[in-house]
Amino acid sequence: MNKKILIVDDDPRNIFALKLTLKARGYQMESCIMAEEAIQFLQDDHQIDVVLMDMMMPEMDGYEAVKIIRNTPSISQVPIIAVTAQAMPEDRQKCLDAGAQDYVTKPIDVDQLITAIEKLV
Repeated sequence: MNKKILIVDDDPRNIFALKLTLKARGYQMESCIMAEEAIQFLQDDHQIDVVLMDMMMPEMDGYEAVKIIRNTPSISQVPIIAVTAQAMPEDRQKCLDAGAQDYVTKPIDVDQLITAIEKLV
């Protein structure tokens, strides 16, 4: 498979759980705990196939980060899946309006996440 996923989440437990789950399915993992760090990482390493972006983070949230990524030509095309505990219909639309291609709620349904990733890579 050899697809590389960037996990952006301010909670190391979420990163750990996602890495274990996705690594077992053959994906390569990278992670960042801050949105600013993720934007810089994407600019430095263009080998990311999809980003899992936590939408609720301190300092810069995922909504702002996704908008910056979409407005940065060198990284604007990277697929982004919004990951959030906010599960109302308007929350999904807010994520898509920010520029995410898909949306997955926490706690994460692994099958739903894998389906979303496979649609994009």
